[in-house]
Amino acid sequence: MTTVPKNTGIPDTPAAGPSAAPPLPLPVTAVTCLEDRAHVERTAVLQLEAGVRRLRLGPVSALAVDRTLHAELTADHPASVLDVRLVRGRRPSAPGPSADDSALRRRAHALEEELADGERRRDRLKTRLDLLARLAADLLREIGEGAGAGETDRRRWARELDRVDAERETHGEELRAVEARLSAVATELAQVEHGLGDSEEEPAELVGHVELTVESAVAGPARLRLGHLTPCALWRPAYRAVLDGDALTLETEAVVWQRTGEDWSDVRLTLSTARSSLATEPPRLTEDRLTLKDRSAEERRTIAVELREEETSALGPLPVLGLPGVDDGGEARVLTAPAPVRVPGDGRAHRVPLSVFTAPTRSEYACAPELSPLVTQVVGFDNRSGHALLAGPVDLIRGGGFVGRGTLDFTAPGAPVELAFGSRDDLRVVRRTEETRDTTALAQRTVVTRTVRLHLSRFSAPGERSERVVAVRERIPVSEVSAVQVRLRKEASSPAPDALDADGIVRWDVPLAPGGRRTITLVYEITAKGSVVGV
Repeated sequence: MTTVPKNTGIPDTPAAGPSAAPPLPLPVTAVTCLEDRAHVERTAVLQLEAGVRRLRLGPVSALAVDRTLHAELTADHPASVLDVRLVRGRRPSAPGPSADDSALRRRAHALEEELADGERRRDRLKTRLDLLARLAADLLREIGEGAGAGETDRRRWARELDRVDAERETHGEELRAVEARLSAVATELAQVEHGLGDSEEEPAELVGHVELTVESAVAGPARLRLGHLTPCALWRPAYRAVLDGDALTLETEAVVWQRTGEDWSDVRLTLSTARSSLATEPPRLTEDRLTLKDRSAEERRTIAVELREEETSALGPLPVLGLPGVDDGGEARVLTAPAPVRVPGDGRAHRVPLSVFTAPTRSEYACAPELSPLVTQVVGFDNRSGHALLAGPVDLIRGGGFVGRGTLDFTAPGAPVELAFGSRDDLRVVRRTEETRDTTALAQRTVVTRTVRLHLSRFSAPGERSERVVAVRERIPVSEVSAVQVRLRKEASSPAPDALDADGIVRWDVPLAPGGRRTITLVYEITAKGSVVGV
């Protein structure tokens, strides 16, 4: 793209000013909202004349990034863009309220004028009272000097003093009334400004315009498309899950914030997880020295072990501190709003519907007594939205009422999803543990036996007859060294566990009748050799 100098005699639009022609409108028609910024696309139909001409379009957001500004004309018109640039300027403030101002803003302007007039009137009254106080002091001094000289004009003295006192009293009352009115006006003005802050935004002082230089072979209309990046815009996914019997309806929404200085009205909104702000340079490599040293005699004789807890979960990006980003599973995802949307530039959260689907559910009542004595209803279903579900908060609705807010993890299309819909008040679990330790000197080993007893109870309403199955999960340690062995004693456990996975999670599916109670006993032992310490 070549730049055309200003002094080449190119026909130009009038300069900005009170008598200048308004710039050609350049509205926002499409927005691609990224994780921490947005790509804005604008379109307009230009009536071009033959030759080279410079056009002024806008206004546009003053936050637009200059180096990302790109303009092109449609290929069906023999014209080309020679130069495009963004020019910023300060918007002059009007001396008074305009016809487009709201009633609240006009009221604020009227109160400001009344407050200024009242302050000037208060200053004049204070000055008048100060002069009257000096006049009274001079009059009293004159009376004293006249009395000392033998003058006895009592009537004149009394008349002058009465006149000064009357004026001071009149102006004092007027000053008190003015100060009371000023206090009331200041209170009302503060309330009006607070209302303006909640309902309206001050217009941006800086405003941008696009200066476009085009060359056209023939006169006629041409369609212009201009795009640029802008900060102060971001989005995050959000969901709403409605559980109705054996079916669940999941609504996917995008929460969009933007304060770019202009509103997005009836725009095609695209949401992307692409991270254009990430650095493309490879990480710097540093030396990592490995050293070897001989073990001591004490270290050869003993094996130090410790109990360590690890969270088992699916692979995914590590959590970060601060504002959470968009978890897209490591691949850029693109979502599109099904209809044109409007997002005001007020910096507040605006929800944009993206998709909705209904799927059959798989429900169970799960409990992990080691973590919580509550029994939670866990609902599983398949992702039938046709796109990946990004990680985000989900509002949980059950029985027509709001039951809480959960978190939805990243889920691929067609993959299973699980949501916890809160605890059940009619189910409770009490956990009791016992531990015995036996050390045998002859066999040189230590045996630790742990017994876990779980007491389940169900409180049912009168007339309830259906049985309810509760999935109870308990865990046993998993050894990583051969010197320590963990064994589940099935003969001492009652009832026998229904499942035991490689992570040491033991599961029972316990049926509970209305008002029923069950006791689960889990017994396992940890056997360690004599050279093991830390058990």
